[in-house]
Amino acid sequence: MKLALGPVQYYWPKDKIVRFYGEVADMPVEIVYLGETVCARRHEMREEDWLSIAASLSGAGKEVVLSTQVLLESGAHLQGMHGIAENGRYRVEANDMGAVSVLENRFSFVAGAHLNLYNPASLRFMADLGAVRWVMPLEMSRDDLELMQKSLPETLQTEVFVYGRLPLAFSARCFTARYHNLQKDACHFRCLDYPDGLKVRTREEQSFLVFNGIQTQSAKVYNLITELPLMQTLQIDVLRISPQSEHTGDIVRLFRNVLDGKLSGADGLREMESLMPDNPCNGYWHGKSGMEWH
Repeated sequence: MKLALGPVQYYWPKDKIVRFYGEVADMPVEIVYLGETVCARRHEMREEDWLSIAASLSGAGKEVVLSTQVLLESGAHLQGMHGIAENGRYRVEANDMGAVSVLENRFSFVAGAHLNLYNPASLRFMADLGAVRWVMPLEMSRDDLELMQKSLPETLQTEVFVYGRLPLAFSARCFTARYHNLQKDACHFRCLDYPDGLKVRTREEQSFLVFNGIQTQSAKVYNLITELPLMQTLQIDVLRISPQSEHTGDIVRLFRNVLDGKLSGADGLREMESLMPDNPCNGYWHGKSGMEWH
């Protein structure tokens, strides 16, 4: 199995992004996803900046994939998506059907988790359009994944999100701006103040959700490090780790050590406890409430 580093979901300053990917070049991951998937108002990084990082990581031996935005709301957003989809050099992760239509039978692509591929027929459809890898929907259970694997097209690889706060939903409204009593189009880029998102708690002071601009995430950290032996049995091809503002390299190395048999999943989880921004969860994997831990 290969390790992949998903796109940064948060809004970080450009110098932090550049430093981060300089470190990624030395991390034990084979695949790196790049690009802004959440909000088109995040302008710290321009297209040429992402392509420069892509060239550097490609030179370091990484497979680079450019990810498209999930929620497109304007003609400018569509234009940006076309630029990514038609870049002609790097493979693209399609995160909405508009991107799929641009890539269809022109370029091989990764079918992102937000395409909601929940049955074998949808996987065959994507494979026929040129998909070479699909990312399991975040709410899918291991039992449903096993069924999908049994009828997987031969040309299609499977990728599973195994670590990070779950991107649960996207909205035309910006929750971070609303929290600060600002309009979405005059948000003052307040997402920069929250490098791991804005945590929302219940009245009982329990972690509940995280606001990340127009994206709603789980507050708890989805973590499947103890499930890697089962994933090997299911013949999963790629494991995706979502970046966080600190300790991403340590998280990646722990997953690599478990994959290489140098560490048990339970020991890896114990070493990871102080590195996570919140408690772990894995409920969806077990067909339970997402916030649960089993």
